[in-house]
Amino acid sequence: MSLIPYRFLLRFSHPCRYVKDVPRDDDDDSLLELPAECRIDNFAAMDGQANFADVRLAWNETGLAVQMEVRGKEAPAQGRPDQPRGSDGLTLWLDTRGDRNSHRASRHCHQFHILAAAGGDDNDEPLVLQSKINRALQDAPFAAADEIPLRVDLIKGGYRLEAFLPAAALNGFDPDEHPRLGFFYSARDLELGEQTLGIGADFPFADDPSLWSTLELVK
Repeated sequence: MSLIPYRFLLRFSHPCRYVKDVPRDDDDDSLLELPAECRIDNFAAMDGQANFADVRLAWNETGLAVQMEVRGKEAPAQGRPDQPRGSDGLTLWLDTRGDRNSHRASRHCHQFHILAAAGGDDNDEPLVLQSKINRALQDAPFAAADEIPLRVDLIKGGYRLEAFLPAAALNGFDPDEHPRLGFFYSARDLELGEQTLGIGADFPFADDPSLWSTLELVK
């Protein structure tokens, strides 16, 4: 196996499909239910890896929809609000300007932790948190957690996690003027390990936007 991941040698641009009717009403059975064409391919096979999470994204004028399905689990999801990167769930990094020419984050760079189980008195409810990016030149404004619709449903061998990041929570979100976003994700599971969009923990993707991929908002 190469010492340098093959995916590190390539720059990926991932299409993000337009889905008009998300998020759904509170009385629906699902918050999003994104179709298969919204799946984000991380090309794990290039580096001899396999995925345990199906990650899908979509957008419309009101914000970004995020859905993750995890399968292959035996135990319930676990997490703690004070350790979001050590909890079962998804961390998403977004740069609404998509510049990718700086090693340090700007006020347009966001870090969201969408957790399957870290909220409530017993840490068994879904939770979304936003945190600062280490070494950032400027911090993005923080969104209130209650402004971000969130849902988790148990499925066979795992769970489906859904969240909708409204435009108000994404500083600089402007699909008409800036349809190309910087983008990276890390899916974590205490049983199954970590799955990323590309490079792994040997690289400082959590701090360095130049290592992120591009998310192209297509309509």
